[in-house]
Amino acid sequence: MVRAPPIIQTRRIRKCKKTVAVQKSKSFRAASQRSRTALRWLKRIAFVLFVLLVPVPALLMLMFRAVPVPGTPQMLVSWLRGDGAHYQWVDGNRIAPALAHAVIASEDQKFCSHHGFDWGSIDSAMRTYEDGGRLRGASTISQQTARSLFLLPVRSWIRKGVEAWLTVLAEALWPKRRILTVYLNVVDWGHGNFGAEAASRAYFHRSATTLSTRQAARLAAILPDPDEWRAAKPGPYVAQRAASIVRRIGEVRRDHLDSCIRP
Repeated sequence: MVRAPPIIQTRRIRKCKKTVAVQKSKSFRAASQRSRTALRWLKRIAFVLFVLLVPVPALLMLMFRAVPVPGTPQMLVSWLRGDGAHYQWVDGNRIAPALAHAVIASEDQKFCSHHGFDWGSIDSAMRTYEDGGRLRGASTISQQTARSLFLLPVRSWIRKGVEAWLTVLAEALWPKRRILTVYLNVVDWGHGNFGAEAASRAYFHRSATTLSTRQAARLAAILPDPDEWRAAKPGPYVAQRAASIVRRIGEVRRDHLDSCIRP
């Protein structure tokens, strides 16, 4: 076998090295280009998330502080499922006071004293879960309002995080009276009925303005599971819950737990 002269071998080696260097340079440039593209997309996604989480909700809340809420994502989901979305806004001063007292009594007795979160209830729920119990809800009326107003009815830790941020916004931008008014108007009362007016007419054939204390207690009693529990013809469990709420309505009035919503 005839070996190439040393000078030819040297040229071949240099050529190979040059080829490898060129390939490495191209690979580096391609990787750098991919990195820059990925970074641009991350910046765009971050910007979109920022807009969706900060200025948009804040502007909407400022608007809804003065005007009725036209609808919610939950209403849209209910309509798409074929359950309908019955909804009619009613000003807070036209909703029977008994209903406001009933939901405070059943859902959030510290509504007027907390700033969006009941940390004692959250801690208790977490301890129960860690001890092997069922993870029960510890959401305040403020949290439920933020969730109903902006979010889809799906369970996830991401949604919980977004809900917490929206709750902070609601507490910062709305007075307590407005939070409760929006809650009573948009909360899901089952079977495609959203808000106090739709629920009152569906279950008791009367306006939310004329609800009795017992009827208000029944509506509050079914809130944890409005599609399964009945307000018009309650079963033994719902009837017992409603009777308990009637008693606690008296406590709400006596102990001034409604102080933040009084005229």
